[in-house]
Amino acid sequence: MSRINATTITGLGGAAPTFTNGVVVTGVITATTFVGALTGTSSTATAAATAYGLTGTPNITVGNITGTGATFTNLTVNGTQTIINTTSLEVADKNIGIGSTSTPSDALVDGAGLTIYGTTNKTLTWARNSSSFEYTDPNKFKGVIETVSTATTYSSATGALVLELDVRQATTYTYTIPTGANIGIVSFKNMPAPTGNASGTTITCILTQNAAGTGNTTATTGIGTNCTVIGYENGAAVAGISTRALVGSGTTLTLSTTASDRDFVSFFVNYTGGTNTTASSYQVYVTKNGGFR
Repeated sequence: MSRINATTITGLGGAAPTFTNGVVVTGVITATTFVGALTGTSSTATAAATAYGLTGTPNITVGNITGTGATFTNLTVNGTQTIINTTSLEVADKNIGIGSTSTPSDALVDGAGLTIYGTTNKTLTWARNSSSFEYTDPNKFKGVIETVSTATTYSSATGALVLELDVRQATTYTYTIPTGANIGIVSFKNMPAPTGNASGTTITCILTQNAAGTGNTTATTGIGTNCTVIGYENGAAVAGISTRALVGSGTTLTLSTTASDRDFVSFFVNYTGGTNTTASSYQVYVTKNGGFR
């Protein structure tokens, strides 16, 4: 075997040399780019295909790396599939990102989530059509904390006051009724209504009488009588519909007329799965527990 001792080896025209039949290195390799198989012993280059004695910041391309442990300051993995076979996985980062891209959108992450493999797979995914997380299996919680928001009002084109409840934001709302009992039409905004998927939600409104006044609502002012439902599908609201809430008896709900009394009014909004811009596809039920003081 011949031996070459040289301080510098340069290819023709000043380019990097190419070794077609392999090179055995007995010292330290310092390179900016290294492509090929690493072989040898721990005293030369590698042991069991693990790099030994490489210094600098080389770009190393190999077909397979096997080792008992590896530490990386930063690791980028590019490809179509990454498989981790381990009995324990620990992540120090307290936030895990899914669907990362330079141009994120709701359409791109539709269906993103987690899959647990079993006899039948169990999934937790985000669905764009309903703008909510969906589960294939039931949930069991030790305690449930509901979001409580303040209801808002606005005047309709006909001048009627509308009490607006955004279904995507909360399940319980509060509203203080000023003197004169000005409650108007109740609007359920952003009701999840993906076509063909029946669903329902319960919305509770805690109504407080600010002063003694008329607690009973009528057809022209609305609660339990006139309702608006604005469906939500594929990331956007659809055309709203008007309907009448079904009550247990009578034609309207009677609220307390005593100042500071509270009435708990609960609505169940049922989307039947039909055309989400048609009134017949929605049913609204309303009931009251009132006169709390």
